[in-house]
Amino acid sequence: MQNNAKRNNNSRVSDIELNSVDAEESQNKFFEQLPPEVTLCIFSWLDVQSLCRVSMTFRSWNQKIRANDSLWKPHCLALRAVCKREIDDDLKSGYSWRDILRRNYQKSKVKLEWLSGRYSNISSPINLPEKIMYPMDAETWGEILEAELKRCKNHKDLIVLRV
Repeated sequence: MQNNAKRNNNSRVSDIELNSVDAEESQNKFFEQLPPEVTLCIFSWLDVQSLCRVSMTFRSWNQKIRANDSLWKPHCLALRAVCKREIDDDLKSGYSWRDILRRNYQKSKVKLEWLSGRYSNISSPINLPEKIMYPMDAETWGEILEAELKRCKNHKDLIVLRV
């Protein structure tokens, strides 16, 4: 009797596994059969991280996402607020929107933190988190220095006004 119970439990587990595999294959077929316009419309609503994750779901989606530069353009234009010079230079050099995003995404995050003054009160290089030490060109560091000097001047002006 115990052997029958074990067999029943094993068959239930394998049935559940088979059913979940069948459901997944059915779902894959459904998504694969969507018209390209529909999938591209859905993809256009995704943020950068989600777009990258979705591209790893199906090989065909990866190909569609990689090949469709219009999906990457809005994300690049959003970065342009921080990395205008870099993005404009990449456009002049003929890079695709996807490549421009890949080249500037992390840099824009780090640059924005520097420009916003997040690291203004750090007194020593030892206190700088490693993740923010992103390689940037001299012009970018010049922009950051100008922002710091402006912040410092504004701070001094506030102190003079209080006194």
